[in-house]
Amino acid sequence: MANTTPNSTPAAAPGGADPLRVGLIGYGLAGAVFHAPLITTTPGLRLDAVVTANPERREQAAARHPQARLLSSAEELWPLGLDLVVVASPNRTHIPLATAALRAGVPVVVDKPLAATAAEGAELAQLAESRGLLLSVFQNRRWDGDFLTVSELVRSGRLGRVHRFESRFERWRPNLKGGWRELGDPAEAGGLLYDLGSHLVDQALTLFGPAVSVYAELDVRREGAAADDDSFVALTHADGTRSHLWMSATAAELGPRFRVLGSEAAYTSWGLDGQEDALRAGRTPADEGWGVTPADEGWGVTPAAMFGQLGAVDDYVAHPTLHGAYERYYAEVEAALRGQAPAPVEPRDAVAALKVLEAARRSAAEGRTVKP
Repeated sequence: MANTTPNSTPAAAPGGADPLRVGLIGYGLAGAVFHAPLITTTPGLRLDAVVTANPERREQAAARHPQARLLSSAEELWPLGLDLVVVASPNRTHIPLATAALRAGVPVVVDKPLAATAAEGAELAQLAESRGLLLSVFQNRRWDGDFLTVSELVRSGRLGRVHRFESRFERWRPNLKGGWRELGDPAEAGGLLYDLGSHLVDQALTLFGPAVSVYAELDVRREGAAADDDSFVALTHADGTRSHLWMSATAAELGPRFRVLGSEAAYTSWGLDGQEDALRAGRTPADEGWGVTPADEGWGVTPAAMFGQLGAVDDYVAHPTLHGAYERYYAEVEAALRGQAPAPVEPRDAVAALKVLEAARRSAAEGRTVKP
């Protein structure tokens, strides 16, 4: 089976340069499952410090990343002369922590969503620009294999003129789990609109450009819930394409992940990219042993049985899914920090998505279509 021992020794930087030192704020789901494993397996990066005050999480971080110093507060990071700080703490802390890092002269990666409001996001982006520092948002779902496949089909013209893009993140979680993501205070930026919707809106805008109108239905279905848990957002893009986006924790039957309808053909796929499950299981893109069993065909590889379908009614064929590649995000961050490439996700993209999310909230509250 694949090696599941975390890679605590940073790979050599390209060209023999010293690894860039990274501080990670937060060691919950985002920090422990996504950021820390990807940072530690990216050539040219070294996880130097982890900030968490939670005793259990400190113990986990120490076991998985013995090379990293453990800190109790973000303020302890600023004197260390780090090359990058990653903010993977609860959403309401993104802006104050990223602001503190930038004011301390440290480039920043912020987990999605960048902020609770577009105005806060734009102000942070302006601060980063004024100080000449990198600011990027972790939108790993741009490197899902199925989304890369949709992107290639759209760019190549194989679907013709795309007139409707359907995208779903649906789950069956009828019982509340607790935690800040389920709080109703808008300052928390909780609920599925800001959680899963941040991905879906970013993908739609990446594919089809700016939205000129937004319609949304944000529902609270589960007993005791305070934030939206079953939501729908419809976008009309400037080019005329319509995006229909579903996010739900109450779907007892899951719909297709993507259904893309064009003038020449359609593409439909089911199920989620497997990279998140692999990371949750302790695997990383740097593991050896992929391909030993049918379930381990390779990092980011979708089994043939899960390929989507391309074609038209009565004339569909299985279409291979491109390899997913979450590792590309931090590889591009490393290159950007060395002045060799742009940021993999620009803050202006995050601000544009936040404007859509704010418009969705307004649309649902007023029961009408609005402009972002």
